[in-house]
Amino acid sequence: MGGSSRRRAAGASVAGVLACAVALTLTGCGVVTTKEDRRYAEKLADRYHPGVLRVIEAHTLVPHASGSEITFAVTDDPDAVVRMRVDAEAGTCNSHDCQGVMDEAVERGRRDAAALRVLVDTFRRCGHEVIAVDPHTGAPWIVASPTDATVSALLKDIGACARQWKDGAEVKGASVNLVSPSVAERRPAGKKSQPTAMRLSATSLLAALSGHAYYSAGYQATDGRVDPSSGSARIVRPFDERQKFAAAVHSAVEARLRADHPRVQVSDYEWVWRLEPGTVHRLTGYVLYCEEPDGDKTCLGDRAVLVTTDLDGTPRGELRHVGKVREGRGPLRLPPM
Repeated sequence: MGGSSRRRAAGASVAGVLACAVALTLTGCGVVTTKEDRRYAEKLADRYHPGVLRVIEAHTLVPHASGSEITFAVTDDPDAVVRMRVDAEAGTCNSHDCQGVMDEAVERGRRDAAALRVLVDTFRRCGHEVIAVDPHTGAPWIVASPTDATVSALLKDIGACARQWKDGAEVKGASVNLVSPSVAERRPAGKKSQPTAMRLSATSLLAALSGHAYYSAGYQATDGRVDPSSGSARIVRPFDERQKFAAAVHSAVEARLRADHPRVQVSDYEWVWRLEPGTVHRLTGYVLYCEEPDGDKTCLGDRAVLVTTDLDGTPRGELRHVGKVREGRGPLRLPPM
């Protein structure tokens, strides 16, 4: 009987742990939840910015043990989004007094919204609709399908637009992502009730655009201003496509190098492959190699060749030998392309 009671008690204990695990997902199992953080955030908004902020989302923070990320819309600015960490249990925001944190977050949200309007309006005047913005780099996404006949003029046009966009700011360069019309047409529309800044940087939107190969146009700066004539483009591919391309290039280069170096090893190093000027079907990049194996060490590549390939990774033309680009296992020193 005693053993049976203990087994029942143990079973009840395990069941209780499992029930709490499920409850933690749904309600917090006795701890402060996003619902409580949301209510606290609403009270803070009413106290410090009455009639200005409206809570639209609350997410659990990871890896923080407590608190939630609260997202606000700004009632008098449909483009602005305000985000901050709120911890109802501790009575703090971003681990500090809430009023100062909220004031700063609102100011930042308004400032970012103003910058977003400059970006969107500038590209619209240039004839390009901004359909997304990378929240990490600030690079806009526009719709364009360059061809051999149009790519040079298109890069200059986008560069001139990027110069206007960045006008008045000291910059080191700029980048713009180009997505095909067919991919753009299938992108998720997003909720019209969301602020523009939130809608244009939605995770689902960016995943849909980057889930297919796209072009990234990059520009250098001269005297702190974007130089439209410096534009170059590269193809950004999904992981599987990128791996397939790299494998094809490395295999072909290794076969060519083996004629002079029978024990050659090609490095797994992946260079950023750029489009050859005036084309969208020729790519140029570096391939690193070791003339001979160095025991059981992985080949990092102390020599390099500059290679031009087609879109499938088949070399077109001769390999251009660069020579020594690394001493031993030291830092890599590649010449500019």
